[in-house]
Amino acid sequence: MPSFDIVSKTDHQTLDNAINVARKEILTRYDFRESKSTIDFDKKEMMIRIVTEDEMRVNSIVDVIRARMAKQRLDTSCLDVGKEQYASGNMVKKDIKIKEGIDKETAKKIAKDIKESKLKVQPQIMEDQVRVSGKKIDDLQAVIALMRQGSYGLPLQYVNMK
Repeated sequence: MPSFDIVSKTDHQTLDNAINVARKEILTRYDFRESKSTIDFDKKEMMIRIVTEDEMRVNSIVDVIRARMAKQRLDTSCLDVGKEQYASGNMVKKDIKIKEGIDKETAKKIAKDIKESKLKVQPQIMEDQVRVSGKKIDDLQAVIALMRQGSYGLPLQYVNMK
C-alpha cells in the first residue's frame, strides 16, 4: 500500500551557512560599525543567540538572518522568534528557537484536515510526523496538494513516498 510521511525538518548545514553569511554581513555593515554584536548558532539545542546593544539592532539582525535563509531556500517559518528579550548590563540578548518536528496539536489538525477531505487515505500520527497511506498514489498526491494549501505555522516536507 503506497504511503508517505509529512515531516517538519530543517537542513542544519544550510541553516549554519545562512547564519555564517548573515554574521559576515553584519560585521561589514556601516550601522553595525564599532558594535559588539554576536550571533551564535547552537546545533545541539537548535537555538540562535543574538547579543547586541539595543533592540533596533536585534531586529536588524533577525531581518538579515531571515533574508539569508530565504536566499538559501530555507523556510523562515521555522524560526520561533518570540519575545524572549532580556538585558544584562547595557546589552540585549535574544534567543531564537528553530522549530523541528510536528507537535501533537498540529499533527491532530493535519489528520483532521485529511479526514475531512473525504479522500480514501488513512493518516497516522507517529511521534513528530504524520504518515499517510492509501491505495492510490493519485489520492496521496491530492493530500500533498491539500497540505500545501493549508497553513500550519511550520514548514512541511513530504518524504518516504513508497
